[in-house]
Amino acid sequence: MSDAQASTILGSAAVARVAAALRAAGVDSPIVELPGAARTARLAAEFLGCEVGQIANSLVFRGADSGKPYLVMSSGARRVDLAKLAQVAGEPMAKADADFVRIATGFAIGGVAPVGHAGALRSYVEKSLAGYDAIWAAAGHPNTVFKLTYRELVRITGGAEIDAAAAPG
Repeated sequence: MSDAQASTILGSAAVARVAAALRAAGVDSPIVELPGAARTARLAAEFLGCEVGQIANSLVFRGADSGKPYLVMSSGARRVDLAKLAQVAGEPMAKADADFVRIATGFAIGGVAPVGHAGALRSYVEKSLAGYDAIWAAAGHPNTVFKLTYRELVRITGGAEIDAAAAPG
């Protein structure tokens, strides 16, 4: 990737929104540009040299009854159990398509950050992330991430801590 492409990505409006939200929340973590798009947790972990579980996926779901967006920060090593999430949220969950995600968050799938959203989202942080000293989250673009702790993630998202990970296997 050329320096011009890098400066374009780091200077994009979406990444700038995330950087501003992190500063406002008192999180001093530089946004890191990856050498390529990290549209999966496995690919992000390979770029960063960390465990897949340390990747904090920002997953957006749509309330099946209300149509409201829900953000779930989940470990890249685990899937979200939609039945458990529905029980916590109080309504059935539906998958959100790319347009819904972009409208609700202001980010494209693969770059959805835990902060800096276009609108308000009910947020949850899956407890399986708590087992890691450091975790990585998307920073507004599929090529960008930032490092933080589980406690920081809970604080900056205002997310409720939940057990919604599907059983391994």
